[in-house]
Parts: sequence; C-alpha cells; structure tokens
Amino acid sequence: MAGADAIRVVIAEDSAILRDGLVQLLTDRGFAVTRAVSDAVSLEQAVTADPPDVAVVDIRMPPTFTDEGLRAALRLRRSHPAVGILVFSQYVETRYAAELLAGGAAGIGYLLKDRVADVADFVEALVRVASGGTALDPEVVTQLMGASRRTDMLAGLSGREREVLALMAEGRTNSAIAASLVISEGAVEKHIANIFSKLDLPATPTDHRRVLAVLRYLEG
Repeated sequence: MAGADAIRVVIAEDSAILRDGLVQLLTDRGFAVTRAVSDAVSLEQAVTADPPDVAVVDIRMPPTFTDEGLRAALRLRRSHPAVGILVFSQYVETRYAAELLAGGAAGIGYLLKDRVADVADFVEALVRVASGGTALDPEVVTQLMGASRRTDMLAGLSGREREVLALMAEGRTNSAIAASLVISEGAVEKHIANIFSKLDLPATPTDHRRVLAVLRYLEG
C-alpha cells in the first residue's frame, strides 16, 4: 500500500491520544493519512477540500459529544458517495446507523472500539470499506436488528441461512463464512442462492444482491 497506491484516509476522533495512535498505526502500515481532526465540522471541511478513499469517524465529538460524528457521516454519504465511511466508536447509535446503511451498505463500516481485539482485523476492515465493501461488528448488527420491528421478510429463512446472512452482514467472504460455520464453500453458495430466492432478489445488471440481502437483514 505504499506510494501512489496507498489508501488515503481522513481520521475524525476527539481523543488526542487515540487520534495520534490511529495516525501512527495506519501510517506504519502504508496508508496515507491526509488529515486527522477532532470535530465534525473539521471532518466535513477536510473531506470536501481533499476527498479521501475512506473516513474513520467517531460518533461523539464536540460540541455536545452526542452524535455529531454520525450525523456528519450521513451528510458526507450524500455529498461524497464515493468516500467510504468507517464508524469507529464505543457506542451503537441505531437511529442514524440504520439511516446510514439505508442508502446502501457498500463502502460502509461500523466497528466498536472495545471489541476490536486485533489490529489486523481493523486494518482489513478499513481496506474493505475503502474498496467499497462492508464491515459491521456483530454487536452492531444485533442491535440494529433489535431496533427494528419488521421481521416478516426474513421469516422464510432457515436457521442456517440466517447464520450465513448474519456473517454476510459482517462483510465476510464466502470462504470466511465457510470457515466460521465449518461447511464447504459450495454449501455457502447454495445457502446464499436460497437467501436471494427467498428474499426475492433476482439477478439484475445494476443491483448488488449481496448488499441488498444485507440491507433486508438489517431492516428485518
């Protein structure tokens, strides 16, 4: 990831220690950190002035330390849809998180600081989001599911299909899903095909069925 091919990152984190730590961690691994800011206003200014590949955004930042970061992420999603957004916080804010994902889960991530046990996992998630993929902490998925009352569209899925779809929502590849569930990749492919069929997601030239299935899962 060195040189011209480095992934360009903006960091928005009000804690100076964590902000500087993220800058050092990512720089050491070949990312190009273009700006590191402490508030939502500066985040939006930084992205507008020089759009990165991905923005790492905390939720609670000045002045009220409630949901400034997530609301800024929503605005950036509308104004700069090509910029990946990785929410990195101690909290799950279901209202705005669901709104952020409602526009399409591609290029969106939501990780909980206390649950990231391995730097490699964080880096892999950041690369995935910067590349247009999805990276959701399982706890975020669980809370988003609990915040929703619409369960009817998922009622037809089997238990195994729900497990596969939950891992898809975390951004796992077919091989990673197979390893997690101790089944073959062929079995994973069959389960995914069944999921697409049961959720009424036919193949089209424009829609990404994997992303649409994850959105149905989060909604349901």
